[in-house]
Amino acid sequence: MITARNLTKHFHDKKRGLIPAVEDVSFTCQPGRIYGLLGANGAGKTTTLRMLATLIQPTSGTATVAGHDVVADPVKVRAHVGFLAASTALYGRLTAREMIAYFGQLHDMDDAAIAARIRFLADELDMHEFLDRRCDKFSTGMKQKTSIARTLIHDPAVMIFDEPTLGLDVMTARAIVRFVRQCRDRGRTVIYSTHVMSEVEKLCDVIGIIHAGRLVAEGTLPQLQERYAETDMEEIFVKAVGGEAALAAALETKEGRV
Repeated sequence: MITARNLTKHFHDKKRGLIPAVEDVSFTCQPGRIYGLLGANGAGKTTTLRMLATLIQPTSGTATVAGHDVVADPVKVRAHVGFLAASTALYGRLTAREMIAYFGQLHDMDDAAIAARIRFLADELDMHEFLDRRCDKFSTGMKQKTSIARTLIHDPAVMIFDEPTLGLDVMTARAIVRFVRQCRDRGRTVIYSTHVMSEVEKLCDVIGIIHAGRLVAEGTLPQLQERYAETDMEEIFVKAVGGEAALAAALETKEGRV
């Protein structure tokens, strides 16, 4: 399970001074559930996920992942988490199989366990055709599937996906969404960050809307539809963040956020 309580992150910039990226964000994500973190670019989604994955420390607030505190026990948190970051690159000279196996070794897995896990992930993500090709020859979809496989090689209980379908073609995006749903069905705890409304509607059990670094709304899709008297997720989102003007203002200043 993931529990975040008043997570806050401020950055310091020499020219702009204090930059508030995330402010007092609290939520809980349960096993066998997908928590959708929905927000525009620069809303604070990635910063929140990076704190949960122990890549950066919060300025204040607390979070526990699989029972371990992200500040006090970061190594134990990492052992239980698979974090797919939007900007993580692959080693071009390695094949997909070598890339995935390398990360298995980093998690102290033995060769037999790595091989079995690679077979499973290749089946689930339809990777067999390019599994033994070098990563520098891959399409965007192949790279993303390889990134997901290396992220999940150690079969973590908690899975964090940051915009996993960004820039993908329709069929590859559908395959990844289907895989994420299967992770949920196997009892994993999943956080899914996106700004794609249709993915939220189809995939997420609970939706948290983040805007200007704050969690401004949370609930199941039916709960949000009732609260905002709208059936369309896009209309719900616009109302939750304070209307078109508030959204436009936030987007204009997003370079000051992470």
